[in-house]
Amino acid sequence: MKVLVIDVGGTHVKLLATGRKTRVELSSGPTLTAAKMVRDVKKATAGWNYSAVSIGYPGPVIHNKLVAEPHNLARGWVGFDFRRAFGRPVRIINDAAMQALGSYEGRRMLFLGLGTGLGSAMIVDGILEPMELAHLPYKNGRTYEDYVGIRGLKRLGKKKWRRHVADVVKQLKAALEADYVVLGGGNAKLLKKLPPGARMGDNNNAFRGGFRLWKSRVR
Repeated sequence: MKVLVIDVGGTHVKLLATGRKTRVELSSGPTLTAAKMVRDVKKATAGWNYSAVSIGYPGPVIHNKLVAEPHNLARGWVGFDFRRAFGRPVRIINDAAMQALGSYEGRRMLFLGLGTGLGSAMIVDGILEPMELAHLPYKNGRTYEDYVGIRGLKRLGKKKWRRHVADVVKQLKAALEADYVVLGGGNAKLLKKLPPGARMGDNNNAFRGGFRLWKSRVR
């Protein structure tokens, strides 16, 4: 099966398909609707050969359906018929979960995406479970995202932010009995050293996850 993977972000939409070596980036932003995204993608991939589509979406997804509009894009995503628009089978997943799927190397893995917010997903023995840990209470009436997302970074400064990242990784790894933690997202590169039991992810793993999305299990 040849798959087109679409990684939708707040500033760029990134594309890669089976058999192609170089990804394509399109502009994103607050004016991007689902319909415009599809038009832009189809134009950019004219002549590409693919029979299925994977989409990493910056928001919650349940049973292949978007359940909330994205924070950093235009409205018009929830309820959009992507299968009809592309004319091919489409599987949609939260963007953090897609990167987690591409980062998995067996056993029990917790993925935490350190970006604008806090993306999270867990994979246990090849079974993916997208999670919404960001808004759980952490301390002082604030959430995990308030401390390790971009708001926390700006409020606390890098030094204190790094300490809270280490603490959050320790707490969640223990609570979820993860064998290891993968740290992804744009702000992971700001860490001077990795917390015990954690390794650095790679944003390109989102494409690997998009290809793996068409497998029932990942090992």
